[in-house]
Amino acid sequence: MAATSLDEWKVLPRLMMLAVTVLTYQAVHWFMGLPDPSIAQSGLVSVCMGALTGCFGIWMGKESSSPTPPEAGKASDK
Repeated sequence: MAATSLDEWKVLPRLMMLAVTVLTYQAVHWFMGLPDPSIAQSGLVSVCMGALTGCFGIWMGKESSSPTPPEAGKASDK
């Protein structure tokens, strides 16, 4: 697989978002199962949720600013 294919498909950012999402879900699921969570444990989950929110915001910002391919069949300006 060529480097350009990886760049075009945005494989790495999608894998990173998947990893952050799964790990945050696991942290929240673990936290909800605790009988008496401490302040430190709630802080950990809060940081995980903040990291997910930040990653998602940056990812969506990059997606909206990425160039779109030209539409097929559209007449070019002369």
